[in-house]
Parts: sequence; structure tokens; C-alpha cells
Amino acid sequence: MMKRITIALTVAALMAGCSSGVKLDDVPVEDKNATSTMGGANNGANSGNTSQSGVAGVDLGQSGRDGAGPVGVARVVYFDYDSYVIKPEFQSMIEAHSRFIKAAPNRKVMIEGHTDDRGGREYNLALGQKRAEAVRRSLGLLGVPDSQVEAVSFGKEKPAAQGTTEDARAQNRRAELSYR
Repeated sequence: MMKRITIALTVAALMAGCSSGVKLDDVPVEDKNATSTMGGANNGANSGNTSQSGVAGVDLGQSGRDGAGPVGVARVVYFDYDSYVIKPEFQSMIEAHSRFIKAAPNRKVMIEGHTDDRGGREYNLALGQKRAEAVRRSLGLLGVPDSQVEAVSFGKEKPAAQGTTEDARAQNRRAELSYR
């Protein structure tokens, strides 16, 4: 009987230790004019680079075609630990990117969400997606069409800085804008 109680307490402690106070379903940006974020079902289907499954392949020769975006403007938004709320200090950067994207209707940007090394793989992929979506929503509120923006998550898989120091982890909690 004592063994069962010990096992039950151990499992409860593990589950409590792995939980997080961040609510990933909360929306950090309020969009009064919400429209569907689903582009056409055939996005990329006519690019000539699709597989039999209908998933578009990545054309590595085209990445960075427009450089790193607007001249003299950063392309990385950093986040606090366990958060996907965009800090006010990044608003002017997002506004500059929105003007750059809207200036050319054929210009595409991918927003890549990243996390630090803490947490499980699934949780970090979800948090990275929420970070990318927060930037995508901000661009949308500034008039950038959904058809020009794609949000993806890499979770903790592509760190910008190696190590477990707070400085390295802070550099990894980010969303990067990458032009295609």
C-alpha cells in the first residue's frame, strides 16, 4: 500500500513540475477586424516545386532574395521567458517591416518562432508558433495581407546561441523575419 502511495505522489510531483503557467491559447494581440488566416488551400501548389502530397518544397536558392528586409532595420523580435507577448520596444521595427512588405505585393516573409532550451519539445514548438503568430498578427493589424506572411515554429531546434546561461537563453527566445 505504501509503495502505491509513493508512486502516486511521485507521478503527481512530476506532472506539477512539468506544467507551465503560460496559457498558450490566450491571444496577446487583439484584432478587431479579424479575418481568416487561412490562405487558399493551394498556396504554393502552382509553384512548380510541390511534391505528390501537395506540400511545397523549399527552394534554398531563393532564400534571402530581398536581403534581410528594410535597410538598417533589425529582423528579430525577442521575448521574455515563457511568453509570446511582443514588447513595446519592437513595435517600430514591426511597423518598418510592414511598410517594406506592403510596398511589394509579391514580397513574402516567413516568421520563424524559436524558444530557449527549457521545456519539452511539443511545448516549445507550440510556444514558438505562438511567438511567430503574434508577430504575424501585428503585421496583419498594420495592413500586411495574410497571403504575404507565413508563421512557422522551430521550437528549441535552431538556437541562435549555444549554452545555458541566461544571456544565451534570452538570445534564443525570438521570432525572426526571413524574406523569400
